Amino acid sequence: MVTMKEIAEKANVSVATVSYVLNENGNISEETKKRVWEVVKELNYRPNHIAKSLKMQKTNTIGVIVEDVTVFNAPKIIDGINENAEKFGLSIILTNMRLEKLVGNHPTDPEKCRPLVKKIMDELISKQVDGIIYIGLHPRDVTAIIPDVDIPIVFVYCYTTNAHQHSIIYDDQLAAYEATNYLISKGHERIALISGHIDSKSAHSRYSGYYQSIKEHQLAFYPGYIKTGDWYFDSGYTLAKDLLQHDNIPTAILAMNDQMAVGAIKACNDLGFKVPADISIIGFDNREFSEYSSPKLTTISLPLQEMGFLSIQAIQDLISGSSKTGGKLTCELIERESVCTPKSMKI
Repeated sequence: MVTMKEIAEKANVSVATVSYVLNENGNISEETKKRVWEVVKELNYRPNHIAKSLKMQKTNTIGVIVEDVTVFNAPKIIDGINENAEKFGLSIILTNMRLEKLVGNHPTDPEKCRPLVKKIMDELISKQVDGIIYIGLHPRDVTAIIPDVDIPIVFVYCYTTNAHQHSIIYDDQLAAYEATNYLISKGHERIALISGHIDSKSAHSRYSGYYQSIKEHQLAFYPGYIKTGDWYFDSGYTLAKDLLQHDNIPTAILAMNDQMAVGAIKACNDLGFKVPADISIIGFDNREFSEYSSPKLTTISLPLQEMGFLSIQAIQDLISGSSKTGGKLTCELIERESVCTPKSMKI
């Protein structure tokens, strides 16, 4: 590797002068600058960024840990991270834990998850990253699986209870509240809910938003309208069938994700109900396939790109010693074709 000393000798200047020229500072004449750059080009000099980073104790590199890159939320979050990292001149080291493949989509056992997280964090820290962005499989408290480290961490699509750690999440309760309000504004009074896992933070928050809207509009609350699924198509299909065989059939179903919503549409079709003429259905997540279902699915879009984008700003703030925090991000209702006014209200 060509050194600055070799450049200095060939250009007949001091090593300090070469350093000033390369870093574009110091009071150096144009003639000297030109001579140094000609030697730099001739010797094909490449600066040693690693040595410089160690000297400055900063590498401008951020480690990004994704619990599972194949899960729908990850690509947009990562794209948002890359978009803002480019603006800050940051490099990204991306690591995929493959957590869903290893422990399933409901990772609640710290004994299984913590060693995986520690191994990856140790590897990133050994590469001198300035901070770590941790992207969750789904919104939940990950405090129990995160080891103590001495560099800043920002959590995206998950959170911890540690006051010094920053999390970027969206408002599940508000999103479900607005989705239920939307159905009520269309004239629906008998609204069923297909939930996710019973101990899921998202499921609880979305249920709270649904219940809040029902009570605020003084609608009757039917416990039989609440069904607990597992986030997958089959549970949406099975639970929608149960609802459609209810003594008091609902006119609308709010499914807590798009997979279960599409399963509910299939159940309606198999039982002879038309969506939305007989049953309106609304989903959650705005997955790509929701735009191509039949009918096209009305759903809630999550601010995934924005979450990734903001995580870079947050990690930069923490690295610089700032502790700025923000509120929960809001979601957006995407109106398509799976919701309409119930037949009983049509003239």
